[in-house]
Amino acid sequence: MLRSDPEKLIRKVMARFVDEEVIPVAREIDEKGEFPFDLFKKIADMGVLGIRYPKKVGGSGGNTTLYCIAMEELARGLLSLAAVTAMQCLMATNGLYLYGTKEMHEEYLRPALRGEKIGAFQLTEPEAGSDLSAVRTLATKASDGYVINGMKTWSTSGPYGDFHTVLCQTDPDKKLRGLMFFFIPTDTPGFSHSKKFETLGTRTSALSEIYFNNCHVPPEYMLGELGRGLDVLLTILAEIRIMTAALALGLHRAAMDDSIKYCKERVQFGKPIGKYQLIQAKIANMAVNLEAGRLMVDKVTHQIDNKISCLNEASMGKYFTVESACSATDEAMRIFGAYGYSMEYNVQRYYRDNRFLLYGGGTHEVLQTTIARQYLR
Repeated sequence: MLRSDPEKLIRKVMARFVDEEVIPVAREIDEKGEFPFDLFKKIADMGVLGIRYPKKVGGSGGNTTLYCIAMEELARGLLSLAAVTAMQCLMATNGLYLYGTKEMHEEYLRPALRGEKIGAFQLTEPEAGSDLSAVRTLATKASDGYVINGMKTWSTSGPYGDFHTVLCQTDPDKKLRGLMFFFIPTDTPGFSHSKKFETLGTRTSALSEIYFNNCHVPPEYMLGELGRGLDVLLTILAEIRIMTAALALGLHRAAMDDSIKYCKERVQFGKPIGKYQLIQAKIANMAVNLEAGRLMVDKVTHQIDNKISCLNEASMGKYFTVESACSATDEAMRIFGAYGYSMEYNVQRYYRDNRFLLYGGGTHEVLQTTIARQYLR
């Protein structure tokens, strides 16, 4: 649903950009597995990286609805490009925007929204994924700030990040209430990262481990009030989950569009395979799930923009749309038959990329548990 002229405009502009600039080079970019710097900068020049932020800090003055529309369209062209863009627009820069000083805004936020600096977000550790109470990266109080020691893994844009928003433990005895986010520039002494992970899908979205060895940061680099790190995360968790849902919608659309085109072209037993009822059933299921997912994403983004609490609805949206995208990409592979197994067709990329969505913003096993709790309290 598009309720306003800005929503229609961002959809039109991003769709054109994807059709003309992204889709023609998506296969080549995926095969190279390199960070798409050129496209990333073009997206920045369009004002997309600052779409959630006010103009006073260099943003475009938009909102979550516009942000998710843009991410959906990008994901239709290349999910990994959409993933790194979504990271830059939200998780990597939100804490800096909310809690950073004016000097930090000038040195890091404004350049990030112009695509001149890349941000990354560090939550996951080898023993701390869904269980944030297990975070072991330690921030120790010093006379003039904090000293960070530990490591993170599965860091999107980690190898290329110019700055990082990092979840640390300040007091292990307090567990969740000891968590705190810190801003750590890449040039901080003691900071390092592993080589880029080789992954099944989203191959241009650079993932790596990040290491902190006595990284000293000043007190103003603590993002928010001491002991309120979990609260900082919760302020954007609904956005993270519904953004992931928007990415799933884009991937779903790509798989469905390619399947429809193939159904009309592929002839078996004297007629296009789209004339067969079993194939029609697959397309129908794709269409129904896509429309349901669109309604869920539209509802939640407008709730967020109107400051209505909606974490459970966002969790539902993420769970439903990602599962639907997984089903759509699987059915697309079946529709294409043996050709879907060939690297010549894009459906194999959709099939590989959809796995990425299952983990970001909360695993589906955890989401099902948290959704159920809302009804079983």
